[in-house]
Amino acid sequence: VLRAKKALPAKVDRVTFNAITKAAVTEAMKAPRALDEDLIDAYRARRALDYLVGFTLSPVLWRKLPGAKSAGRVQSVALRIIVEREREIEAFTPQEYWSVTADLEQAGQGFEARLVRWRGEKIDRLTIGKEGDALAAKADVENGRFTVASVETKPASRNPPPPFTTSTLQQEASRKLGLSANETMRIAQQLYEDGAITYMRTDGVQMDGSAISAARKAIADRYDAGYLPDKPRQYQTKAKNAQEAHEAIRPTEFTRESVGSGVHAKLYDLIFKRALASQMASARLERTAIEFTDGTGQHALRATGQVVLFPGFLALYEEGRDDVADEDGKLLPAMKAGDQPAKRDVRAEQHFTQPPPRYSEASLVKRLEELGIGRPSTYASTIQTLKDRDYVRVEKNRFFAEESGRLLTAFLERFFERYVAYEFTAGLEDELDEISGGRAQWQAVLEAFWRDFKPKTVEIMDRKPSEITAELDEFLAPMLFPEKADGSDPRACPLCADGRLSLRGGRFGAFIACSNYPECKFTRKFGQPGG
Repeated sequence: VLRAKKALPAKVDRVTFNAITKAAVTEAMKAPRALDEDLIDAYRARRALDYLVGFTLSPVLWRKLPGAKSAGRVQSVALRIIVEREREIEAFTPQEYWSVTADLEQAGQGFEARLVRWRGEKIDRLTIGKEGDALAAKADVENGRFTVASVETKPASRNPPPPFTTSTLQQEASRKLGLSANETMRIAQQLYEDGAITYMRTDGVQMDGSAISAARKAIADRYDAGYLPDKPRQYQTKAKNAQEAHEAIRPTEFTRESVGSGVHAKLYDLIFKRALASQMASARLERTAIEFTDGTGQHALRATGQVVLFPGFLALYEEGRDDVADEDGKLLPAMKAGDQPAKRDVRAEQHFTQPPPRYSEASLVKRLEELGIGRPSTYASTIQTLKDRDYVRVEKNRFFAEESGRLLTAFLERFFERYVAYEFTAGLEDELDEISGGRAQWQAVLEAFWRDFKPKTVEIMDRKPSEITAELDEFLAPMLFPEKADGSDPRACPLCADGRLSLRGGRFGAFIACSNYPECKFTRKFGQPGG
């Protein structure tokens, strides 16, 4: 990995341009520059780190963790994110709560209002936890005569999102088109090769000046003057460690509204609309909250909604969301203080708190980017590797951690905790940026990493498999053998009288078995919860 640099020709220049347009390329050809050795060194360091982790750690797994196939600097951290969410879901205890909602009507328009004060006390989501209280609250609302106590109206605005980067394109294509990150990049590559879009591996959010002018002309041709801001919009990336070597993903020509057919046409349409909308006017909204009180003042209902006064960019494009309910999107009839809407129905409904949702490709890519782990251009291949290794499976566009993935994560957390820590992995990205900026030497960064990493792999390689399994058993005990409600021993074998359960290693992976195994035949899968 650290072999000497190959001799270069006597004269080598580099042409640099941030936008793939005729004007940008032509101008760049007039001013070639010398090779940037710092950027080359950063590339060397990144490749070397990936090789050092992958080719050193994977053989340890093959010897000490049957069934494990590979590990990687970014791959293993991405897997840990998925596995930790799985643990959160399993450890989650649902909590019962009730809501009381009134169906009201004013001037022929129906709407909902929820109970926010009952018998003089403020009602939060989890306040009413029993059916008896919910039915009592329902009866009070049914018997009350509610009038409008206040109408609060606030103006609001929404600005358009910036044009796509690699990661935001992957996220939105997953939400709206159901495409995997790998499929998105494959189709985007074809659109790029056909000259329909600009380079699709980028973390920059700014468009070339000529493209902004073309977008503004397209907006002026398509919409009224109010949809075009007085000045072009400028964006700055919020992504950690962004390099911004290329402009954002956009159509090469804003006069070309459609390309191809099928999924290619759908992805191009997404890119076209997002880029064009990024230069449009903000949407103007009016958010309204109406409070209703009964004659006693002890009970109150509240209705919320919003009205779009001017759609602006929303006339063309609205960004998708992950696992977010739109609570303020409903329209409300015009009302004033003293109005008494008709009461059509009152409902008391039982709910249970929900665990955090499993990651989709969109939310996983977003999480990796938030943590500053890896590069957007590598997310698709990283996620595909997790699928190919059978560490995860995808159901209804959500990641489920497989047994092998959970066991591998536990192994790495126990014996290589530092190297799957989010802060450490993100810190390596910072060091790579230091190299590319000429503020650090790539050999020194690699040497510091290797000085700690290599002895750790040797130490684990020298350990007996039985010792490894025993430590994993202890490390995983709270998850494998959770406390029982009746206070009985969670490790007690359900088949024999005196056996105790523990983690064991086998040719095809880990499993749970009785201490009297093989005399006692009780076994269960590693990921299967105890009875």
